[in-house]
Amino acid sequence: MTTRMNSTRLFVLGSLARFGPMHGHQIRRAAQVDRTELWTDIKPGSLYGALHRMADEGLIAPIKTEQEGRLPARTVYEITSAGRAELGIHRDEALRSTKLPSDPVDLALNYLENVSDDAVRDFLTGRRRAYAAQVIEWQHLQEQADPYLDELERMGFRHTVLRLEAEIAWHDEMLARLPEVMASNRAKKPPK
Repeated sequence: MTTRMNSTRLFVLGSLARFGPMHGHQIRRAAQVDRTELWTDIKPGSLYGALHRMADEGLIAPIKTEQEGRLPARTVYEITSAGRAELGIHRDEALRSTKLPSDPVDLALNYLENVSDDAVRDFLTGRRRAYAAQVIEWQHLQEQADPYLDELERMGFRHTVLRLEAEIAWHDEMLARLPEVMASNRAKKPPK
């Protein structure tokens, strides 16, 4: 059984537990409708491979094959008791996890020896602008989706917007302190 939290497994197992038996296209469509690629690391195209792996591991089981007209045959899966146990593991791990994903900008900022202050300012300004655009996009998405959202889903949108706003605040502080930060960086001595 997998012990490290996996968003794709959490989504597939959670969907089958919540909605009952489904075939891969229905699960993929649910991911597209929920726009999971925006707020998770799930790629809808990876769901079919995950289904096959989870079936091989006994986490889900095929219960029938359906075919409509000339469409390819589709295997309908249901969650097994082992799948429900794994769902609990992934869900609980996700709820406990407080690790923020690393941002490579923090590493890149340590290697600015041959980059001008103006170029760094341009990079950071561009990143800040991109985060601000994402805030507007998320707020717009929420406005469109709001009639269909429950309170938990609204809080998910809020969580994303607050994280983006924190990025903007960091960029504002970094831009305000850039001359001091760059001077400090230039004063670093290489290790002996």
